[in-house]
Amino acid sequence: MNGLIEFFQYLGKNWADLLALTFEHIVMVVIGMGIALVIGILLGIISSKNERLASIILAVANLIQVFPSLALLTVLMLFFGLGSSTVVIALVLYSLLPIIRNTYVGLKEVDASTTQAGTGLGMNTWQVLFKVQLPLSVPFLLAGVRIAMVISIGVAALAPFIGGGGLGTTIYSGINLRDPMQIYSGALVAAALAILADYLLGKAQKKFDKSKA
Repeated sequence: MNGLIEFFQYLGKNWADLLALTFEHIVMVVIGMGIALVIGILLGIISSKNERLASIILAVANLIQVFPSLALLTVLMLFFGLGSSTVVIALVLYSLLPIIRNTYVGLKEVDASTTQAGTGLGMNTWQVLFKVQLPLSVPFLLAGVRIAMVISIGVAALAPFIGGGGLGTTIYSGINLRDPMQIYSGALVAAALAILADYLLGKAQKKFDKSKA
């Protein structure tokens, strides 16, 4: 009970700093996700059109995904230096697999008769893709984004190890100072962000599922 009181007292005294770090954390994740969406959707479309390329693209994305996050950050640091930009690159790489895979699966799940109907209406290949196939694959894409977002929020917490900011700063500082309140505050806020992102994207996914039903 005393520990809980201490925790809330710490939050009361340091809420402004935590808010600033939370904003930094969100900015890194949003930028990384934005870039990953553009690259991932493009690679997912390419994969859906060419099975040979699909196996290569998915294999490479899967290899990146299983690479330990701290090790990947260290390797990227050697090439791109210290700072938040290197963290963003790592977030892009870690977000690619679920986005590529779900875009690929979503496009493949579109009924062939629906695609043929679009072609029958006089649409060209690109019009069928953007007006028929991609809109129908949105629920699958959102499921991938949901996974990628939660992964990114967690990986971004390692940013201080390579000179980045975000909520990992207070966790890292707490470890160095042996201050459990700092560790708890950063970890719990990061966890709350992940839960909130998962919940909101889950709601959006269900909404699209119902609209397509």
